[in-house]
Amino acid sequence: MNGSGWTSTSMPYLTPRADGASDAWTAEAEAAGRRGAQRILHAGEADTPAEVALMLDLASGETVIARRRIIELDGQPTELTDTYYPADIAAGTPLAGTAKIRGGAVTLLAGLGYIGVRAVENVTARMPGPEEQEQLRLGPVEPVLQLARTTYDSAGRPIQADVMIMPAGRQQLRYEIDIEVA
Repeated sequence: MNGSGWTSTSMPYLTPRADGASDAWTAEAEAAGRRGAQRILHAGEADTPAEVALMLDLASGETVIARRRIIELDGQPTELTDTYYPADIAAGTPLAGTAKIRGGAVTLLAGLGYIGVRAVENVTARMPGPEEQEQLRLGPVEPVLQLARTTYDSAGRPIQADVMIMPAGRQQLRYEIDIEVA
């Protein structure tokens, strides 16, 4: 964490949590002496947006399970997250509902036999759309970071796609990379 913003690392969000543990966001915020929360705005079946279809290797418009959340830090919106799952993985599971999932979605997926072993993230900066600006309480010329993450299982199948929109001035992304020496 830096001064007025938040430093985020991806690893805690990609690994299943221990039985009975809270979700990774809540735990990370608590460890920093802050209060993390999330509000689920929508969950259920949706047509796959073109960008997400590419991420999940699906046809555009194919049915997926989608969850839209506003992630909050100390009562302020810090991220707008849309998460998508192939319907054959998530239909009929708590991922298709609006209730909070104990331990988070990654833990639930692992319990269903879908364990992520690789993730690919693409980060871009842009100006927000009107809905994003309103939901994130952004000023008129405040840019956002968009992080698009695809998580793959050991067979190379995409099992989850996340599109996260974050106020650029309130967020810092931190990457740690283990370099394999040949």
